[in-house]
Amino acid sequence: MEIKRNEKTAVNTVELEIAVTGEEFVAARKAAYKKNVGKINVPGFRRGKAPQAIIEKMYGKEVFYEDAVNMSYGPAYEAAIREAALTPVAQPDVEIVSLDENGYVFKAVVTTKPEATMGDYKAIRVEKAAVEVTEEDIDASIQRLAERNSRTETVERAAENGDIAVIDFEGFKDDVAFEGGKAEGHELKLGSGSFIPGFEDQVVGHSAGESFDVNVTFPEEYHNEELKGAACVFKVTLHEVKATILPEIDDEFAKDVSECDTLEALRAEEKEKLVKARTNSADQAFEAALLEKLAEVTEVEIPQAMIENRIDQIADDFGYRMQMQGISMEQYFQMTGSSEEDFRKGFADRAEQQVKISLALEAIAKLENVEVSDEDVEAEYVKLAGENGKIEQIKAYISADALRQDLVAEKIMNMLKESAAQAE
Repeated sequence: MEIKRNEKTAVNTVELEIAVTGEEFVAARKAAYKKNVGKINVPGFRRGKAPQAIIEKMYGKEVFYEDAVNMSYGPAYEAAIREAALTPVAQPDVEIVSLDENGYVFKAVVTTKPEATMGDYKAIRVEKAAVEVTEEDIDASIQRLAERNSRTETVERAAENGDIAVIDFEGFKDDVAFEGGKAEGHELKLGSGSFIPGFEDQVVGHSAGESFDVNVTFPEEYHNEELKGAACVFKVTLHEVKATILPEIDDEFAKDVSECDTLEALRAEEKEKLVKARTNSADQAFEAALLEKLAEVTEVEIPQAMIENRIDQIADDFGYRMQMQGISMEQYFQMTGSSEEDFRKGFADRAEQQVKISLALEAIAKLENVEVSDEDVEAEYVKLAGENGKIEQIKAYISADALRQDLVAEKIMNMLKESAAQAE
């Protein structure tokens, strides 16, 4: 392999002219012969036994050229990329320039990874939200626990907000029943806002056994064209009123819903959970704001191929999560009335931002001479393997180079966080 031309023709674009000649091309033709000899009939020779020279004389010396090129240009391209110290981000556009018995020359248009130009990233400052948990927050958390552990029972009184009303209903527009407006034995949580505005309020105050009319006006933005803004009447029969009974919030309640022996201990546990959740939320918001500012001080022209590759990764991850819910991407597109093209367009800005930030972190790593040792990589493998200790399985899934890049990025992020959190 010989690089005959190495020329930068545009931003992030390099054209290489690569020659495969002499012994390399002879070896490639021999490999092509071995691949095809079993398929070629030559009079006087058993199938697969005809010498290469005889076949080339009979069918022409060019008979193995195409396969020889297809089998050799890939390794030649990879060798040229290493020699030219290029980092491609997409498959090259390849074109044969010349081809004869002495070998061939091909042109490869290579899209290369750009290098980001960094502004004053050390001057980035981001205010981190303070984490506070009040007694009222703990009260609300305990109340949610109580609601999750509540029970319902039938009551002999008029319905109130918060009750469950078991009703039959049928809707009419201009005295004509409309489709989809009828149900029997429906359980409606009063005050939930799940029905047409005004419906639930008119059930409140009625008791089991009563039949009555509910007058409503459908919203202008309602999904059914015939009912948009329409005044309608629902004929309602209330069969049962169920009240939600909350447990007494005391030490026994604490024992029932947790491993705590007292309500005081449960409140302390809920406070700890709230602090942890809000700390995580504050950390995520802090990091997001930091990365946004980092992108603002980064200048880089990103090849479209890098953005498309990142969209592919986002799509694969999204598709996997949908699959875990038993939904294919085709079903998702049908449910949302969208298409793959819409999906990719919707993630284009996020993908571009993520690629930009990744390139920024790489640039800072070079500027700061941040490195990760082999020992650091091995320790991370051990950490990822956890208690099961299946390090070799983790190594088969995550390459050392990928893990090293992640660890470098983590070091840079920690450095930026420490700097960004400093007071002005």
